[in-house]
Formats: sequence, C-alpha cells, structure tokens
Amino acid sequence: MVWLIGAGIGGPYFSRVSEVAQNDAAQFLPADAESTHVDERYLDFVGTESLPAIIIFTSDEALTEGQIGELNDLAQNLSDERGVVSTSPVLPSEDGLAAQLFLGIDPDLPQGEAVTELRQVLKAETPEGIQQHVTGPAGFTADIAQAFTGIDGLLLIVALAVVLVILLIVYRSLILPFAVLSTGLFALCVALLVNWWLAKADIVTLTGQTQGILFILVIGAATDYSLLYTARYAEELKRHRSRATATWRAVKGVVEPILASGGTVIAGLMCLLISDLGSNRSLGPVASIGIVFAMLSALTLLPAILYLMGRTSYWPRRPRYLPNRTDDDQLNEGIYAKAAALVARKPRTVWIVCVILLAAGAAFMPTLKADGVPPSEFVLGTSDARDGQDKLGEHFPGGSGTPVRVLTDEANLQTVADELLTYDAIDSVSVVSADSPAGTAPVTADGIQAFGPPGTPAPAATVSEGQVMLLATLEDAPDSDVAIETVRDLRTDLDGQAQIGGRTAVDLDTRETSARDRAIIIPIVLVVILVILIFLLRSVLAPVLLILTTALSFGTAMGTAAIVFNHILKFPGADPSVPLYGFVFLVALGIDYNIFLMTRVREESLKHGTRKGILRGLSVTGGVITSAGLVLAATFAALAVIPVLFLAQLAFIVAFGVLLDTFLVRTLLVPALSYDIGSKIWWPSTLQHKD
Repeated sequence: MVWLIGAGIGGPYFSRVSEVAQNDAAQFLPADAESTHVDERYLDFVGTESLPAIIIFTSDEALTEGQIGELNDLAQNLSDERGVVSTSPVLPSEDGLAAQLFLGIDPDLPQGEAVTELRQVLKAETPEGIQQHVTGPAGFTADIAQAFTGIDGLLLIVALAVVLVILLIVYRSLILPFAVLSTGLFALCVALLVNWWLAKADIVTLTGQTQGILFILVIGAATDYSLLYTARYAEELKRHRSRATATWRAVKGVVEPILASGGTVIAGLMCLLISDLGSNRSLGPVASIGIVFAMLSALTLLPAILYLMGRTSYWPRRPRYLPNRTDDDQLNEGIYAKAAALVARKPRTVWIVCVILLAAGAAFMPTLKADGVPPSEFVLGTSDARDGQDKLGEHFPGGSGTPVRVLTDEANLQTVADELLTYDAIDSVSVVSADSPAGTAPVTADGIQAFGPPGTPAPAATVSEGQVMLLATLEDAPDSDVAIETVRDLRTDLDGQAQIGGRTAVDLDTRETSARDRAIIIPIVLVVILVILIFLLRSVLAPVLLILTTALSFGTAMGTAAIVFNHILKFPGADPSVPLYGFVFLVALGIDYNIFLMTRVREESLKHGTRKGILRGLSVTGGVITSAGLVLAATFAALAVIPVLFLAQLAFIVAFGVLLDTFLVRTLLVPALSYDIGSKIWWPSTLQHKD
C-alpha cells in the first residue's frame, strides 16, 4: 500500500521535471573559478543579466537598404516578444550578404520555450528570400533543452520496452516480467518524487543528463536486483512447500548481495560529491536516492507481490516442490555448467587468454579524445544554433555577440587593451560604457573611440570598484578549440593584470575542472569499493583481484570506445566527464556481478570447499547474472535515443562494458583466476584453509 501511494503521487512528476531542471554549464562551475568571478562582476557593469541570442540573417544576394530597414522593423517588433529584454540595431556584414541582430533573453525563463517562440516569429516575419538562424548561448541552450524533451517520454518507453522483451525471453512467463517491471517503475516514481522536491528546495540539482541517467539507473538496477530475487525464490519454492518459508529464505539469501551491490554503487556515486563541478556533484545524491529505492522495492515490494501470487507468478513454468531434489542437480544443467567444467579443466589457460584479450582492447584507451568538445557539438543531428554559428563565421568574426570578458583595473585599461589587440585571433576590443548609446565603446591603440562626427567626445568607461570591463571579439567561434587556446594564452600573458571570463572561459574552466575531478575521484572510488568488498567477503586478496579485473575491463571498454568513436562514428571528441562517468558506472555496476557471484561462491565454499564452491557458484548464478547484465546493458543503451553526444557516448561505454563484465570477466576470468589460486583467494580469513 505504501508503494502504491508513493507511486500514485510521484507518477505525475514525470512531466514536471523541467520546472526544476538546469542545463547551463556556467551554473555548475565552482565559485572560485576565474570565469565565475568575472561573469558575476559583469553584472556590476551592465546592471541586468541576460542570455545572449544572436540572429544571423543571410541571403544569396546582397541585402538592399529596403531589406535592412525591414529587418530593423522586425528587430523592434521582437522587443515585445516574451523573454526578450534587449535588442540591438541590425548590423550588416562587410560582404553585404548577411546581417546580425543581438538579443538579450531573460535567463529566468525556460530557454527552450523562449527561443522556440522566437524562431517561430522569425520564420513567419522574416522578409522573403532571407534565411535566419538563432545561435549564440541562448540558441545552443535551447537546442540542448529540445534534445532532452524526449527524456521523460521516449527514453522511458524505449527502456521499458527493451527490458520487457528481455524478461519475456528470460522467464518465458507472462506474469513475472510485469511484476519485475512494476518493481522498477514504482521505485522510479518514488525516487523522482523525492528528487523533485529536493531540487525544488535547492538541496540537489537536476539536469537533463542527470534525469536521463536516473531513469535508466533505477530501472536497470531494480530489474537486476529483482532478477536475483526471482531466481532465488524459484530455488526456494522447489525446496519448500510453504511459500512463506520460501519467501523468507529467498529474502535472507539475497539481502546481503543486494545491499552490498547497491552500497557499492551508492559509494561510487557519492564520491562525485568531491567534484568541483556542480553537474557532477548533482548526479551523486540524485542517483543514490534512486538506487536506495531500487533496493527497497526489490526487497519489499517484489517479495510481497510474488508471495501473493506464489508459484502462479512463474506461469506457465511454475516451479514445483521437489523434496528429493539436491543442490547437485543444478551443477550439470545449462551452459554455465559447461563453463564451470572448462574452468575446472584449464583454469590458468582460461584466465591468461582473458587477460590478453582485455589488455589488447585496453591498449587503445590512450587514443580516446576526451579533452572536451565544443558546446555546438553537444547535440547530435540537426541544430539551428550550430548552423547559425557556421553562417556567422562565414560573414562575421566567429566570436561576434559572445566576446571574451576581461576584468582589469581602470589604470590598466589601455595597457590591457593594447595587449589584446596584438592577438591575431582577436578581431576587436571594446569597453563597457554606460555613456555610449550601444552600451560599449570601441578601444584602439589611440584609446576609447567616439561615436558620431569628428570632435564628438569619447564616452567614458563604466567603472566599478576601481575596475573596468573590456570585451574582446574573437575571430573564431567562441566554442572552438582555437578560441579556448586563445583564452588560455590570454590568462598566461595577462596574469596579474586581468581576469578572463565569458562563454569561452566557462568552457575552458569546465574542461580543466573535469580533468582534475577525474584524477582525484577515480582513485577514491577504487579505495571505497575495495573497503566494502573486504568487509563483504571477509578477505583481502579476493577484493583486490575483483577490483583489478573490473578496472581492466573498464580499460578495455574505453579502448573499444576510442576505436568506435574515432574511426566508426567519427565523433569530434568526448567531454572530459565521459571517462569519469563511465568509470563510476562500470566499476560500481560491474563489481555488482562479481558480488553476486562471489557471495554465492563464498556461501558454497563454506559447505563444499573453495574450488568446488567456485564451480557451484558459477553454475547456479550464471543464468541470473547474465540476464541481469543484458537488462542493464539494454537500459543504458536506450540513452542513445536522446540526441546528445554525452549520453550517446555514455550509453555505448556502459552497455559494452557491462556485457564484457557479464560474459567474459564474471563468467570466465574471475572464476578461472580464483580456481587457479584456490583457497588462498580468501586470505587472510580462516576460509583460506578450506580448499
């Protein structure tokens, strides 16, 4: 009843996530980032905050004065549109084939809605023969928001459909798959409800990518835990006539591996709280809450459902009570019994071949280009903002409308401006000036320039706390690698004289912060999960070997991803956070299957000895763990339906890595290595003497 109430309340919140979601990268940078400080100070000079939108008009023939006049009239009309807080005059290009218009968009409005409405108005009112695109920060933010629109509908439908098909094949039952799916859906509804209100209270942050990962993670994890329970429940129904006894024994048998499995995932995710990036920190608690409810639903809701239905839940393959059946009957059944036999015959050959194969794939890991991609490449497929950025670069300096912000002391204004003007990558320099009709005034080697006829006095720079704000327009697109290198050089050359902000600086700071996070968080995740495994398995050697095999599997997944991304899909690169997210999920989730296997191996080893326990554990858990791996891989692969580069790359890495763990690492490598070592695998516990 509690789950029904929670799901009933949480269900409607699927359509309300946009009310609390954030997708602006600048909001996720640490407060001490240089670009954060400069952009906060920028408001002291301009008075109001807005998100720049650049409208680029193009024509196959030179624009006439009449057309320019019509575009200026259109600009005036746009000032009345919802969300538009400022407009500039229309600025023709030198070649006469294009014109640009700068708009300020209210950042408090959903950018997807505001820019979509703007594009509709432009499409209807732009003079015939002229094409238009909305680009700039507002345009790209809107395109990303649009890409995420299917995340609470299409993504969930695809994930559930794929999981349902797999469950129908695995169970060959018409009832059980729906009971398992209900477990995941109820967990997701309650997790979303809790996260929504926490985001509303600004305790956690929901982003589009966090929302997508939450959906997939909860469905996948809840299904995995449910598979473990249903398999154990079927075993117990064959041993016990009473379904109450079978339920109790099944829950008792799976509670430790499920809690340990969920605990490792939560521990790995919570390590993201160490990150300096808000987007990384947001995923830790949001996804951890989802895992908590996934575990609770698998340990409470599913047992209750199956208890009520009893053996009927497995119909038409209902498990029969077999009082004379022994545990040994399972050892000669199925493909995993054959895998166990192979491990017993040639353990050393098996694990050496596995290591060689994995190492060969991992050798390509350094070729993964994960030093960042331009925001214009975030959206896969069509992007009006990206097309507009290309057109802008053809007719204007690429950085038009998105200048680099340079904060310096008033006394250094000319010195810093002169330094900026020495860069070939900088087209022009201006200074924020409240006295100027345009709000800025151009700065040359001769100082601040006046508007109007000769003799007109030059406007004064706006001064705040003894500082001025210079704006440097780049020749290259503001999100390009060349622009980022320019900002990096500016920071070096102007160190101690000025601070650099703006959208390009935000991209640079995000990339550098992501790289630092990766170097710090990955070792911490390994140590935390190692400690959990030591307590779970009461051993030191076994957990170390499990961590090493999982890390090797991760390297293989990343190396394979490098080949696929670079040479097959030809992606422009990867965000620095892709390896970090891939690592957290593959190590935390990949270790799950080793936990499922080794907890059962330890249970069997206590009764039958280590080597026999390894073979028994592999034979008994093989089917359920493979099913769980297929489900988790399929759910993460569903992320690829969202046309966002980050999610598509994460989908491949995690799906491939999970399958690798399922079919190679857990089925052959870990059992063969453990069998070869024998009872010493349990060192230093007393079980090391029971071979």
